[in-house]
Amino acid sequence: MTTQLDAITVITRLLMATVFSGAIGIDRAYKHRPAGLRTHILVCLGACIIAMIQKNLGFNALMVAQQYPQYKGILRVDEARLIAQVVSGIGFLGAGTIIVENHSIRGLTTAASLWVVACIGIAIGMGNYIIAISGFLVVFGVVAFLKKIIRISPVRKLKVEYKQKVETKEFIDGYFKENKISVEDVKFRVSKLNNNNSIYTNIYSIDFGKNVDYVDIVENLSMNENIVKVETINV
Repeated sequence: MTTQLDAITVITRLLMATVFSGAIGIDRAYKHRPAGLRTHILVCLGACIIAMIQKNLGFNALMVAQQYPQYKGILRVDEARLIAQVVSGIGFLGAGTIIVENHSIRGLTTAASLWVVACIGIAIGMGNYIIAISGFLVVFGVVAFLKKIIRISPVRKLKVEYKQKVETKEFIDGYFKENKISVEDVKFRVSKLNNNNSIYTNIYSIDFGKNVDYVDIVENLSMNENIVKVETINV
């Protein structure tokens, strides 16, 4: 039978939500992501509170129905209504952490982590501890350790600005060939400066491969005196 939540149960669930979301938030803050410790805790606590409110609403409706049997066919409490609003509402908050800059998209993982801590908060608030604990362990493993275990070599865009077109392009092509970096596509642009000199910009879509770190590529290319700027653009 459904019972109203007592103070000890409420405090326990809030503490669980704080610990679980705090662990995920610390990882995000450590990696300097837009939403860190406090944001994750507040999102999870809010979802947990809403879930507990929904639980008590169901209990209150049951008590009223028992006290006034004539209202049994009238009283309706949908346990998914408030929860559904949380799940959709967190999407707007997560969208605020997504940053688009110079064709680069950042913040998708943080947005997803905000959404999933809200789900964990709902599970805790509803008293589904097995789901909450299992969900936390899997989510924390994904955000904290998966990237270290599985290294994916995505195709990224590498933007290179340089002078001395022929000489520098030969250097770049030679570097890619030497390090077995596959170029999927390249876009070229030239900008005229006031002193009649030109700055050439190549945007390479490249597969970095498993043995090459993109940080090393940026550092090695930037050592050439003709290269003005090197940066990666995530896709």
